[in-house]
Amino acid sequence: MRTNKLMRLLLAVMLFSSITSATAANELKENVTLSEFLNEISAKHEVFFTYNPTLVSTTSLNPEEYKFPVLDKIINKLERKTSFDFEYLGNKYYVVYHKKPERAKVLKINSTVNGISATTLNKVVQNSISGKVTDDSGMPLAGVNILEKGTTNGTTSDFDGNYTINITDDTKLVFSYIGFATQEISTLGKNVINVQLSEGMQLDEFIVVGSRTAPRSNADTPLPVDVIGAKDLSSTGQATFDKALQYRIPSFNTVQTPVNDATSLLDPYEIRNMGPSRTLILINGKRKNLSALLYTQTSPGRGETGADISAIPTDAIKRVEILRDGASAQYGSDAIAGVMNIILKDSPNEGSATVRTGITSEGDGEMFGVALNNGSSIGEDKGFINYTIDLSKVNQANRPGTVNAAGEAADFGASIADVQEFLSRRPDAGNINGSPETAAAKFSVNLGYDLSENTSMYGNAAYVYKAVNSFANYRTPYWRTVDDFPYLADFFPGDNPNTAGGYDGYVPTFEGELSDYNATIGFKSVINDWNLDASFTTGGNTQTYKVNNTHNRNVVYSPSTWVDANGNGVVDDGEITEGSELYRENSQQSFDPGGTKFSHNVGNIDISRLLSDKVSIGVGAEFRTETFEVIEGELASYDGGGADSFAGASPQNAGKFNRYNIGGYLSLDYDVTDAFLLSGTVRTENYSDFGNAFVYKFSSRYKVSDAFTLRGSISSGFRAPTLHQIYTQKAQYSFVPGQGIQVGGLINNVSTQAKLLGIPQLDAETSTNFTIGFGGKIDNKFSYTFDYYNIAVKDRIVLGSEIGPSGDATNPLDILLTNNNLSDVSFFSNAIDTKTSGIDVVLAYKGIEIGEGNLDLNLSGNYTIQNERDGAVKDVPLVANSGQSVVNETQEALFFTSRPETKWILGANYDINKFGFSLNNTYFGKTTFQQQGLDNNLFTEFTPKIVTDLGINFSATDKLTLALNINNLLNVLPEWSFKSKNAAGDAILADAAQTQNQSNLITFNQRYSQMTYDGYHFSQLGTMFNLSLNYKF
Repeated sequence: MRTNKLMRLLLAVMLFSSITSATAANELKENVTLSEFLNEISAKHEVFFTYNPTLVSTTSLNPEEYKFPVLDKIINKLERKTSFDFEYLGNKYYVVYHKKPERAKVLKINSTVNGISATTLNKVVQNSISGKVTDDSGMPLAGVNILEKGTTNGTTSDFDGNYTINITDDTKLVFSYIGFATQEISTLGKNVINVQLSEGMQLDEFIVVGSRTAPRSNADTPLPVDVIGAKDLSSTGQATFDKALQYRIPSFNTVQTPVNDATSLLDPYEIRNMGPSRTLILINGKRKNLSALLYTQTSPGRGETGADISAIPTDAIKRVEILRDGASAQYGSDAIAGVMNIILKDSPNEGSATVRTGITSEGDGEMFGVALNNGSSIGEDKGFINYTIDLSKVNQANRPGTVNAAGEAADFGASIADVQEFLSRRPDAGNINGSPETAAAKFSVNLGYDLSENTSMYGNAAYVYKAVNSFANYRTPYWRTVDDFPYLADFFPGDNPNTAGGYDGYVPTFEGELSDYNATIGFKSVINDWNLDASFTTGGNTQTYKVNNTHNRNVVYSPSTWVDANGNGVVDDGEITEGSELYRENSQQSFDPGGTKFSHNVGNIDISRLLSDKVSIGVGAEFRTETFEVIEGELASYDGGGADSFAGASPQNAGKFNRYNIGGYLSLDYDVTDAFLLSGTVRTENYSDFGNAFVYKFSSRYKVSDAFTLRGSISSGFRAPTLHQIYTQKAQYSFVPGQGIQVGGLINNVSTQAKLLGIPQLDAETSTNFTIGFGGKIDNKFSYTFDYYNIAVKDRIVLGSEIGPSGDATNPLDILLTNNNLSDVSFFSNAIDTKTSGIDVVLAYKGIEIGEGNLDLNLSGNYTIQNERDGAVKDVPLVANSGQSVVNETQEALFFTSRPETKWILGANYDINKFGFSLNNTYFGKTTFQQQGLDNNLFTEFTPKIVTDLGINFSATDKLTLALNINNLLNVLPEWSFKSKNAAGDAILADAAQTQNQSNLITFNQRYSQMTYDGYHFSQLGTMFNLSLNYKF
């Protein structure tokens, strides 16, 4: 019996042992590393985990224990079962780090290792290091990885930025954090180490722009993308977003003109010399509406329109992604040169208030602004809302030249003595040009909310109001004379001793008001591993104008009236009352010339999925409606020619115009290996007004190592003509060399006048883009990229040069000009094909230890290899037969040589203790112009210049930061000179009188002597001092 019992007991033990072994084997087989598990749930729940791979390499788990449908339950169990904490940073990012020191100590006290208690182990520790980690502004950084170099011993900073780590010997600590430069600091002789991390790209950030499948890190994208953080933008000290980019991105340029009418509301900008119409602007990945303004000045950007990026509050921006490559296949029209994606701040628990003030070295252009940015959680951390309010006022800055008397007398047929007398009192002829008075109020909000485990809602909205007060050219008493207009003595009395009523001329004012809004609401869901994104976006821009201190000088009579006094039905003597003059001495002095308005509504559906570890797919569709409106002015603003300085929109030229388009795309990414990526996208689009377009893009990346990656792309693109370009028709006051300000006409391509002149309707531009480049990171400190680009555009849309009369009175062109009292006429056409190529370079070296501080260096540049017309100009016969062209030498220069041939930015940032210093030098290369009216044997060349900006930051406390920026430290101003093309040009330059005459022609007799009438790429205001105070809460 005992034997049987013993046998049964032995059998039970063997069976239990077998089961236990099998279970253990299964568990061992099912266990995965923590990093593998995080990758799995990252793909499933569309979240991102940031961690130090060394710290988690020894931890494994059984995923069967974590099969919860809700992500929060998975995270909670991971925190209970492992030695790690998971901290949510917002925007679906988690930081993974070792438990806080106080929690770790509880675990250590009750543990033993090889029979030695944790207490004994602690005695072995030779040094305990503690400290605090902050950013450049002194704000605590939570979740910073702190690792003892060469070991797996590490910890992480807590919510207040504090940390404690025990080390076994004097060594180095490595501090790393997503979006910030990694630092290594020696512990020798130290017990407390406080660290200030600088923003950078050391840990991979996910780049949204340029991909219609899953986002990729900046190191893995096959496309050239610049990422600019909020700190980089604010450190420039520039008042607006577009000007900040000018001094951060070499391939980005914006033009500043001395003319201050409607153009004051939008300075043209561009990427790779392609004009604002060919750069698509996105906000959080959704299309931003265009401005209502069509830029018609004879300066770079002529004939273009684009989104008003200057209206976006800088304090609302988290980062900016700039794709320097054609992307029509991914995003549709307007992305020929590239895409700018503005990512808004999404922090739920950070806020700041900023006060800014500034002034020029001349004592004008005073600026004052207040901005507030704040965030808050929604519900139990299910969502966030982040909002920004930015209010600012910039006073006028005036930089007129000293006017030349001989040029004035010649242009206006005036007595030289009268001109000299006036200029002796007003050397600048009363002109006001430089930078106008501007007031702006900007509001922005960004939000997100998790509706369920698989569905979230997101949205953003912004509204901007901007008011500009500026001036037209001063009407001198010998330009608008009391002999021609006797009533001016009553309208504008002055202190001129030589004229009736002391009339001394007048300066018309121009007051513009801009309203811009955009809003998006969308939903994201994950259904059976498919990522769905459905959204609706709306936006609009309205610009209206007022003109004051002027008059309507045209002879226009009211209609005659007949009163049949005796009822005989016959016109008898005395029954007709002749019409009276409506204007001149009866003119009003304030006018409402109308304005323009643009709006769009966009619906998007985007679907993507990771089909496998190697293949991802994206499909989507977009429907968009656009409306452009020319707002009619009041009768007196346009009647007979309209107000002197700025004519209003007549009923014939006003109206509301609409179109719609629908498009769809298919995108496929194939990771052949971890190093080799192939990506392709095709798109088709249908426009209601010009038909279909089909475009494609193929790109690839081969990553040899972190130190070297090769990438390239080839694509086709298209750009639909904007509604502004199709329908704008107006009379326009513009400078004509040797004749002062004249009235010209802009006729649209669907008008009766266009048909009479044989002007065809506009078609879409098409393009072919090719980009190849390489880059990499070395020792996680030095990074570099080199990219070559080539853009060929067919049927490029241009606003042609002003076409004057042919001399044949029977010519339809001459008849049109005579009947409308116009000096010339211009119009849009698909006039040229162009080729543009160049090289972009970005170099950065971060984390250089100098003394107790760290130095970061960066050098970036753009060099234009080719930017020229390809083939003959496509002139309409009427223009060609008159011996003229819509693209003359003036236009050629505006399109191709008026941008810097090369532009480089060399920057240095040095952070030490509570101070931060930045020194940036921007080199603007040579540009050449052929200004309207300039002798064909000459051209003008702007001398290459270096603009130096200095910034000093002082973190007075963890919350309070003061910043001083001195922009254009050395007071560098645009400088130009004449250059000769041949012997005839040499002869002109050898004659001082002829040279002076040529200079007068292109500067309106020296009114615009600093940068000519065409403007330039950096300001003529000189040195600017800016002081800001930022308080974080």
